[in-house]
Amino acid sequence: MVCTAIFCIIAEQLLKFNTLKSIVSFCCATLLLVSCSNSQNKTLVSEKAATFAKTITAAELKDMLYTYASDDFEGRKTGEPGQKKAIEFIKSHYVANEIASPIAEDDYYQEIPESYFRNSIKASENVVAYIKGSEKPEEVLVISAHLDHIGIASNGEINNGADDDGSGTVAILEIAEAFKAAQKAGHGPKRSILFLHVTGEEIGLYGSRYYTDVDPIFPLENTITNLNIDMIGRVDPKHEGGKNYLYLIGSDKLSQELHDLSEAVNKKYFNLEFDYTYNADDDPNRFYFRSDHYNFAKNNIPVIFYFNGSHADYHKPSDTPDKINYEFLETRAQLIFHMAWELVNRDERVKLD
Repeated sequence: MVCTAIFCIIAEQLLKFNTLKSIVSFCCATLLLVSCSNSQNKTLVSEKAATFAKTITAAELKDMLYTYASDDFEGRKTGEPGQKKAIEFIKSHYVANEIASPIAEDDYYQEIPESYFRNSIKASENVVAYIKGSEKPEEVLVISAHLDHIGIASNGEINNGADDDGSGTVAILEIAEAFKAAQKAGHGPKRSILFLHVTGEEIGLYGSRYYTDVDPIFPLENTITNLNIDMIGRVDPKHEGGKNYLYLIGSDKLSQELHDLSEAVNKKYFNLEFDYTYNADDDPNRFYFRSDHYNFAKNNIPVIFYFNGSHADYHKPSDTPDKINYEFLETRAQLIFHMAWELVNRDERVKLD
């Protein structure tokens, strides 16, 4: 409204005074209109999202994780029986919530042959589900987490991997359920969303690399962003006793607009502490290269890697569901849902720098 008023005032001046000064004023007004339009496009669009974000609850996350990170799944080692139970668990959630597969009806598995693992690991599967966009279905947001873990220790103890990456897995399932609820209520996403559960992360990012390098279900040039979730259920030593937080990695590496949007969403809805320690180019941990987002980033797709940092139970049998902070996990998953909502419902996809 303000922009329109400015335009009308300048137009009236043009009609009264046919001068160079008026023409210059008109040009300035036009530029201002464009600027205002761009500014409006960058405002948050997620007011409707709050209702559906609240369907992501600590109770449901806890219920799923106690199953997914139980001994029955035998540590979910790639290609092993426990990993096969894991993919069935994930698939059954999508089927129960009427969230379709992008491959074919009832076919949620992207098969990865044994040869791709250099015959050192049995054949395995990514699990995929999606919600089709209503206005720009060809543009796709990918939300990813790895479904595998490291299996059974040499002493027979099971590495349950509750945080790594059971927390990311159940977070995606809840996020997908929230988007489906929104769609059923008439607020489906404008762009499509692919929920991608990748295998083989622990042995070298195999599942995500297979998706990006061999068989991208949706063209990479149409993939607007990857939000990758790997360990978001715990608190690391640095943040013990403090407020809820997340490490964000990669948000500004390829798109400053993505980073700014992420900051705006957090400030408006949650005000978590965002820690960018591991985002530094000289980070000795090199986490930017160590999770599944990297296979998207190397293809010039903007990414955000959500991470709670390492802890004493990392890659140990003691990474169990009783140690998860479910209130923190709930808020973190809701934050990622809000961010995803923004990305799929804005007028334009975030710009690649």
